[in-house]
Amino acid sequence: MRRPRRPKAQPMPPRPRPPKTRPRPRAKNPLRHLKLRPPKHRKPRTTVAEVRAAARAAAPADAASSRLRFSKMHGAGNDFVVIDLRHGRPAPAPALCRALADRHTGVGCDQILTIEDPRSPHAVASYGIFNADGSRAGQCGNGARCVAAWLVREGVARDAVFTVDSPAGAHEVTRLPDGTYRIAMGVPRWAPEQVPLRGFTAAQETYRLDVDGQSVEFGAVSMGNPHAVIEVADATSAPVHALGARLQRDAAFPDSVNVGFAQVESRGRVRLRVYERGVGETLACGSGACAAAAVLMRRDRIDRDVAIALPGGELRIAWPRDDAPITMAGPAAFVFEGEWMA
Repeated sequence: MRRPRRPKAQPMPPRPRPPKTRPRPRAKNPLRHLKLRPPKHRKPRTTVAEVRAAARAAAPADAASSRLRFSKMHGAGNDFVVIDLRHGRPAPAPALCRALADRHTGVGCDQILTIEDPRSPHAVASYGIFNADGSRAGQCGNGARCVAAWLVREGVARDAVFTVDSPAGAHEVTRLPDGTYRIAMGVPRWAPEQVPLRGFTAAQETYRLDVDGQSVEFGAVSMGNPHAVIEVADATSAPVHALGARLQRDAAFPDSVNVGFAQVESRGRVRLRVYERGVGETLACGSGACAAAAVLMRRDRIDRDVAIALPGGELRIAWPRDDAPITMAGPAAFVFEGEWMA
């Protein structure tokens, strides 16, 4: 019996090809004729070549590479990169300071501290201060404590009481039993030309300025660097960034200014936030804490020995009388050691 033949498979019809489409013309950019520039408040960009050249200049002359050793430290959250520049090594260039301070591509810090040879006969060492934007600073209380701790660790300072030189002058340092450090920050200076503050001929407890149409009341004092202190009802909601930046740009402050927003909680305690020049708001500002305490003490708003609570921690400020140095006590901590390889 024969099997039935299978029908032959019919060939599949060819698939239709999709119609050819012409590429869409690109939309013209209506802004193509404009030259866009970054806002002026941005930090200047630093090229790789600039960073490498600056690191080579700061490295020891006999170094086989451009590695730069540093210590990362902080005082109540105010953080620093500490570099040893003793024995005549050059200071870091602004480009290197900006690269080190960058919190995304660098080490990250508020300021760079340089350990240098002493400038006065009784000092064990001196130090320089560079802001995150590469500019120089005249004083830094939290940085002074970190410098003191670094000198003790390195065996440079062996006594419980010793002297260090800052850009603002000599400071007596006391190592306290609990491991914190007390710094004599000098006598506050009130004369407008010493702050400096333009437009006023005599020192006042309260100054008034018209800032972009807003009347602002503040106290002004120099702690080796300029400070404006604004008393507020609530430091948490104070316009720190907006008003701080506007005051720094005001012509009344030719060298810019650190702006503190102080809330008096009691006669023994103040809450403070500080917008620092060349940095912005920081977790703590030692000279700013001294400035706020001095302004409020002169107004008899607080006692002569107070706690200043900052976002990063608490400092103790004492000023026994108007002609005496104001002192600041607080912690200093090591975070890590590293090498910058440019």
